[in-house]
Amino acid sequence: MMSDLPKVLHEICGRPMLAYVLNACRAAGVDRLIAVVGHGKEQVIEHFAEEHDVVWVEQAEQRGTGHAVLCCREALKGFTGSVLVIAGDMPLVRREALEELIEAREQSGDALTLATTMLDEPSGYGRIVRDSAGRLEAIIENRDCNEVQRAIHEVNVSYYCFDAERLFTALKKVEPEATKGEYYLTDTVRILRAGGHGVSALVKVASEDALGINSRIDLAVVGRAMQDRLQRALVEEGVTIVDPDNTWIEADVSVGAETTIYPFTFIGAGATIGERGRIGPFACVRAGETLDDGTVVGPSSMNGVVES
Repeated sequence: MMSDLPKVLHEICGRPMLAYVLNACRAAGVDRLIAVVGHGKEQVIEHFAEEHDVVWVEQAEQRGTGHAVLCCREALKGFTGSVLVIAGDMPLVRREALEELIEAREQSGDALTLATTMLDEPSGYGRIVRDSAGRLEAIIENRDCNEVQRAIHEVNVSYYCFDAERLFTALKKVEPEATKGEYYLTDTVRILRAGGHGVSALVKVASEDALGINSRIDLAVVGRAMQDRLQRALVEEGVTIVDPDNTWIEADVSVGAETTIYPFTFIGAGATIGERGRIGPFACVRAGETLDDGTVVGPSSMNGVVES
């Protein structure tokens, strides 16, 4: 990211990307949130200090995804049931996908159920390898793919649901990768299968949902996708957005029905706008600001150009 700010604190539409992941998990019914932190952990923990339902676990050495999950063993001691595992840099994750994932694993009784998607350009993603019957056989990381595997378009999106007990039994058997010495969480597929446990890839998600963030370019791409979602949700509630491409609305904004938002308008995170208003053009509504029903906002509410 070329930044001193920990990646998960970079904002998407006015909220840190990690906030979206935590909120999706809560909305899916997860009642025990464990966040693994390493580099910049103090900043991350401080930012979410008011969110008392999050347990923070330190990964002192960054030794891969499998090692990160293994660091949670003590925090989950004695727990039985489903454990969701998802990266903190995937803010486009949807509540519905996580609910479906939990339900699919619990109905199947498998040790692991994961989500996949189809990508026209799968480079960089782990490929889903299936056997002749269509069952999940392995996940092959992009760097380890042979020519045939590289041509597979079904990819791992890194949403996993494990049975807690079998998860940690499998993690103890994961061997470090030869080049970097990292422990891959994806190796649990092979280990669980070899132990006679069920593994499945039953949940398909939209390709957009698979977008993670590893650069400023990714940040912009995901930000645009999130903006489209936020605007679509408002339009479906009866709000008119005259020119979506030239409007920017941050997260957690509430806008009443029959309000019209004109071009070149910015609405900050957490703002509340009543019904039958006219916002813009060239308007700026501050984060957290509240506007009454029927409010008309000119070039900038920050400069007091507001009529009721």
